[in-house]
Amino acid sequence: MKISLDYILISGVSTNCYLLINEDSSDAVLIDPAADASAIREMLQRNKCRLSAVLLTHGHYDHIGAAERIKDEYGVKVYAGEQEKELLADPYMNLSGHMDRENITLSADEWLSDGQHISPAGFDILAIHTPGHTEGGMSYYVEEAGILFSGDTLFEGSVGRTDFATGSFSKIVSSIKGKLFKLPDDTKVFPGHGDCTTIADEKKYNPFCQ
Repeated sequence: MKISLDYILISGVSTNCYLLINEDSSDAVLIDPAADASAIREMLQRNKCRLSAVLLTHGHYDHIGAAERIKDEYGVKVYAGEQEKELLADPYMNLSGHMDRENITLSADEWLSDGQHISPAGFDILAIHTPGHTEGGMSYYVEEAGILFSGDTLFEGSVGRTDFATGSFSKIVSSIKGKLFKLPDDTKVFPGHGDCTTIADEKKYNPFCQ
């Protein structure tokens, strides 16, 4: 399978929104549709692909703002971690209720468990439960592409904040060291904010995970 990856940086919230594309079929998976639905539409049109699914790494407002609109417009399912139900449904837990913006509530069509494999757009995607930034956080590993979408769990040289609802510093470190660091060293890590990195570099240089 020929695989390509595109992304947009949603201005204002500086969230990375990724599009994983199966070039053989022109089907694609969208990861973390932040607030700008029009920019997401333009990315899909630019790549001339059909959207098959939306994956949420976690339920904070800056990662889900356009999810409902994209789901309705393209007729696709939204996937999220099964332990993220409460946070997605509560505007104050997902932080939209603290902002000068519309309150966001959302329910996934498919609730994922740790270690579950899903196959939208022909990919084999492993859902890895990585609590810490939020209790129901998920990272998504695509072995055939050597790619991990880590959301706000693992960043280049850092980790996600743990002072929001359901966050835990001990859990985020455990998620990274106990699960993500077991992936191959050459795995490319695409986080929810900031630049991409690799598992090898984070094992060696990330000061929070030594």
